[in-house]
Amino acid sequence: MTDRKFDTDLLVAGGGNAALCAAISARRQGASVLLVEHASKNMRGGNSRHTRNLRLAHDKPTDVLTESYPVEEYWQDLIRVTDGKTDENLSRMLLDKSLTVSEWMKKQGVHFQPSLAGTLSLGRTNAFFLGGGKALVNAYYVTAEDLGIDIRYESELVALELDENQIHKATVRTGERDRILYPKTVVVATGGFQSNEEWMREAWGPSADNFLIRGTPFNKGRPLRNLLDQDCISVGDPTQGHMVAIDGRAPKYDGGITTRLDCVPFSIVVNRDCQRFYDEGEDIWPKRYAIWGRLIAQQPDQVGFSIIDSKSIDKFMPSVFDPIIADSIPELASKLGLDGEKLEQTINTFNNACQPGEFDIEKLDGLKTKGLDSNKTNWARKIDKPPYYGYPLRPGITFTYLGLKINDKAQIFRGDEQPIPNIFAAGEIMAGNILGQGYLAGTGMTIGTIFGRIAGEEAAKYVRQN
Repeated sequence: MTDRKFDTDLLVAGGGNAALCAAISARRQGASVLLVEHASKNMRGGNSRHTRNLRLAHDKPTDVLTESYPVEEYWQDLIRVTDGKTDENLSRMLLDKSLTVSEWMKKQGVHFQPSLAGTLSLGRTNAFFLGGGKALVNAYYVTAEDLGIDIRYESELVALELDENQIHKATVRTGERDRILYPKTVVVATGGFQSNEEWMREAWGPSADNFLIRGTPFNKGRPLRNLLDQDCISVGDPTQGHMVAIDGRAPKYDGGITTRLDCVPFSIVVNRDCQRFYDEGEDIWPKRYAIWGRLIAQQPDQVGFSIIDSKSIDKFMPSVFDPIIADSIPELASKLGLDGEKLEQTINTFNNACQPGEFDIEKLDGLKTKGLDSNKTNWARKIDKPPYYGYPLRPGITFTYLGLKINDKAQIFRGDEQPIPNIFAAGEIMAGNILGQGYLAGTGMTIGTIFGRIAGEEAAKYVRQN
């Protein structure tokens, strides 16, 4: 590379949790930092502003977590939900670092609320942000501004140019104007490609048109595509992602956490033909909620319907939308646009298969069905007490798992399997290294926080040494 004047020590692309952790960490190590956020100031924060918590290992109770959640248990949970599709070295490093990351977050202005009790069973594993993800993002931005980080809104990183296996220059677009920058280092924390409709169709085909995007509409994946086109090594499957069942009445973009439906374990779920297609009670909800978007995506018209009776309607956090209510199953079917006779037959078959036992929402209670093609293995109670309730379900994608392969310094790899020394990745754009499939509630924020810190610290180290 020829000598040139550098515009900044570090260019951070992205405006969510991972980007902010990288920017703050690098600035605290003495690097000058320019952060470019695609969104406007009032929409800043990417998907992070819709979050509520992150999953942390801990050996004893803390001020925000109950009991203990050892690293080894966290690892076993991760192995189970990903079916082993994870980089063990990176994952174990992540889980080890999660033991202490909350203290660092507090020093950056983040506040946590007391541990959560209730049906989600998260009080032991997940620390909740006081005020939610929006408050977390705002706290980080206050810290970033106090540290003198240069923040530019409505500015999208659209291209990076590699020369001799290093970043040569970056193109940032503001409105219709492109600006060329020459940073010493770059952290790419621009999320997945879930808001890029054309790319989603490439991966999923026409069914992608029926997906709803839970988070920001600004994650177009352009930096990811640009780097893949320059022979950077990918990780993950383009059809895998954090995809959950959300209320079918949610908006196309930005519905956020309030549109998620947590009723599945206490209901039966049918497709448009009134047929059940999976075990609704397979495991506690935080370990299984992220498979349901994909399951529904595989159903006709990419729709499903959760059916509950009055015994269970108060056992979960409701959607922002009211349930559809009826005094009989045929009436409920009519309101949901389903065949009343078929739905009633499915429910009668399910009810007849329910076995005796004790219902307990706080654990895997073993209350099951017997003799069905797809048995429900926990929380299987008859649906027989009116009024009856229904929720339409659609796939709600949070972020995609196709991303950039990284090492333990968060450096990305190029085609010769060598890491690029001055470009780093953090957050959703590299989450596929940890999450080959499936999801554990709160893990995305853990990945973004820890690898954001690593990326920022390593970028600052590169600046000092070069």
